[in-house]
Amino acid sequence: MPEGDTVWLAAKRMNTALAGQTLRRGELRVPQLAATDLTGRTVAGVVPRGKHMLTRFTDGWTLRTHYRMDGSWHIYRKGARWRGGPAFSIRAILATDQWDCVGYRLHDVAMVRTEHEDQVVGHLGPDVLGPDWDLDEALRRLRSHPDEQIGVAILDQRNLCGPGNLYKVEGLFVCGVHPWMRVADVEDLSGLVERTRSLMLANRDRPEQSTTGDLRRGRDHWVYGRKDRPCYRCGTPILRGDQGPDLQERITYWCPTCQATDAPVDPTARTGEPDHPAPLPGAH
Repeated sequence: MPEGDTVWLAAKRMNTALAGQTLRRGELRVPQLAATDLTGRTVAGVVPRGKHMLTRFTDGWTLRTHYRMDGSWHIYRKGARWRGGPAFSIRAILATDQWDCVGYRLHDVAMVRTEHEDQVVGHLGPDVLGPDWDLDEALRRLRSHPDEQIGVAILDQRNLCGPGNLYKVEGLFVCGVHPWMRVADVEDLSGLVERTRSLMLANRDRPEQSTTGDLRRGRDHWVYGRKDRPCYRCGTPILRGDQGPDLQERITYWCPTCQATDAPVDPTARTGEPDHPAPLPGAH
């Protein structure tokens, strides 16, 4: 599933293309909205909310879309060939005189009154990348379920919205927290949340997602996707396991040494190896 920074960047680009523009073509290719014609409406702006995208129109309506596992928005100059997938996978088309914004395999497509957006995103916790980010509220929500596994709690968008599996495992590693530790047992919960947020902030303006500071493939993540490969800090093979409720399990990666429950590590520690990834964004 796309991370919140992916949706944030997509919304930024969509907003640049659409804000203030009148749609010359506006189609929603989902059964419940097949009769909805957006042609002639003017876009007020496009904003992200966690992993949801809200396209607001000046007539007081909002189009909500969600990527889930395989959705995406693509932007093409007028007349360019669309390359996001087969035509039958297109769920939305928002086109102006200059740009074609095409939504492929989108999920949870809905039209709501802008004043009633809470009906579709009101359940979400504070947005990690939002202008109204509220750390205290995110911590309150997390601590309201003290026995929850921290790796599950971080992914629960009702606690804080935006982080996905990549930032979950990377944030936990950087802070030396074992994924299966109880929320109540995380010594510096505030530090974990803020470090996870800092990793997302470092990547939101680019398509590449590096948590090590190194953009080279294979060197961009500390533990994510690195099962059986040596930890950059201690050399211990990285482990992989499933975590979460039945039918909602997510693959989790961690270092059994650096993230031992009784041995938290210094998040700015270095191995000193010549080929070690660059320093963490924001580390001092």
